Amino acid sequence: MKIEFMDGWQQLLAGGLLTGLLVSGCGSPADEATSEGGQSDETPRIARDYSWTNDMVWIPSGTYRRGSESGQGDERPVREISISGIWMDKTEVTNEQFGEFVRETGYVTVAERKPDPAQFPGADPSLLVAGAIVFEPPGQPVSLRNHYAWWRYVAGASWKHPTGPSSDVQGKGEYPVTQMAWEDAIAYARWAGKRLPTEAEWEYAARGGVEGAEFFWGDELTPDNQWNANVWQGDFPNQNSVADGHYWMAPVAQYSPNAWGLYDMSGNVWEWCMDWYMPDYYAKSPAKNPHGPSQSYDPNEPGIPKKIMRGGSYLCSDLYCEGYRLWWRMKSAPDTAMSHTGFRCVREGPSPEEMQAENR
Repeated sequence: MKIEFMDGWQQLLAGGLLTGLLVSGCGSPADEATSEGGQSDETPRIARDYSWTNDMVWIPSGTYRRGSESGQGDERPVREISISGIWMDKTEVTNEQFGEFVRETGYVTVAERKPDPAQFPGADPSLLVAGAIVFEPPGQPVSLRNHYAWWRYVAGASWKHPTGPSSDVQGKGEYPVTQMAWEDAIAYARWAGKRLPTEAEWEYAARGGVEGAEFFWGDELTPDNQWNANVWQGDFPNQNSVADGHYWMAPVAQYSPNAWGLYDMSGNVWEWCMDWYMPDYYAKSPAKNPHGPSQSYDPNEPGIPKKIMRGGSYLCSDLYCEGYRLWWRMKSAPDTAMSHTGFRCVREGPSPEEMQAENR
């Protein structure tokens, strides 16, 4: 089924707010001309509201080499890609931010909706209940080829209850919101006057101007034995040594940002992008501001359209998934909510220099 959406590529800049006319001193020639119906030489000054940039950073335009020749097949060939300047959220969207959106709009996430029986012909109606997919350590050795061994569909799991009805997000306002389907991320972005980043924008921003390195901090995962991202250490999926300080998710911004001021571009939670997934898109995409293919095909699951996710999560391990590497691609069905999936947003707008010029 084709998924319809408005992608927000033509977001209007914040409208001007008239703050008042500039008035010259009493008795000046300008006052006399105005009082007699003449035209003042001074024009009204319009102040634009750029408060939406407060929790965002400016990503300058530039060119980078996307992908890796040592990566997976769909991460090749390496090509030079140009990206226009854009604003990006400093962190992943948090529970507090998503909660504000829900309180204002009454939005109900995909995980909170009962599945439509018409979309699941032949399914046991008693199994069609609202819920989401939750990570659960199997408690015994399992094959890493069988990811179903540590994922379970849990009735009642949602962004408010990330691992099931007995869990909640009380006191976790600064944690990234999870159990987000792609549709939920799109809904929030529209409300916020933003959009999701394209995959090309995401990788360019994550690199922070660092070319050719595996991570935005360099080529070593733990330089000087220092962890720079929230990922899994130990025997995945059963034992996490917590060497990075966090067993599950971490609050946002617990590790150093990249050179452009973005936090958690490696690890913590996977982040939805705008693009559909095609395994050969890197070879065919435009070289400037690629927006992704118009359709999706995953040879591993041919009948299920997929959207791109980037950045890895707290479950990524060098034993299984190295999604914290800058070039690593992941994809998932857009109606799927999982306990390690969130997002961040971007917005077009003037650069900081252009904003300063307006106020001179």
